[in-house]
Amino acid sequence: MKKFDIPPQRIEELFHILKKRFEKNMDRHEGIVWNDVQHKLENNPDKLWSLNEMEETGGEPDIIGYDTKTGEHIICDCAIESPKGRRSICYDHEALESRKEHKPKNSAVAMADEMGIEMLNEEQYHELQKLGKFDTKTSSWILTPSNVRSLGGAIFGDWRFGRVFIYHNGAESYYAARGFRGLLRV
Repeated sequence: MKKFDIPPQRIEELFHILKKRFEKNMDRHEGIVWNDVQHKLENNPDKLWSLNEMEETGGEPDIIGYDTKTGEHIICDCAIESPKGRRSICYDHEALESRKEHKPKNSAVAMADEMGIEMLNEEQYHELQKLGKFDTKTSSWILTPSNVRSLGGAIFGDWRFGRVFIYHNGAESYYAARGFRGLLRV
């Protein structure tokens, strides 16, 4: 089985889950038609595979927009809390390698790359938070600017006290309640 192969039964299940979520949260994607999204996914097995990975790791992906410049639908992890299957990880490979003891199993940057998705940047994280209250008990690593990362840090965000907070931490740190959110363009 190749990396992008998904059994037909799973594809059917996935489309059922995604369509139901799409219909339940119409306020996230006004003016977007589900059949258009499904058609694009059916014709892009690599994107469908990535979307399945988002779902399998607890991201609860949903369509949150349409880029008129590129003609792409934007799909993002919309689970209320940071996806369970992507927690207890440090920020990137360099941070993972710097740990001498108690290394996490992976890093956010590596997992996103393996899944074929983008990590949310700070602006995207703020935009997502306009669609609901996410990460009220957890936090999510955010794509960190190189000038912060070069100093050993990484940033993450959450929703507390009625607003979005963006914090910093050592990139090598990891917590049971911190994961990352991804974005997929199709």
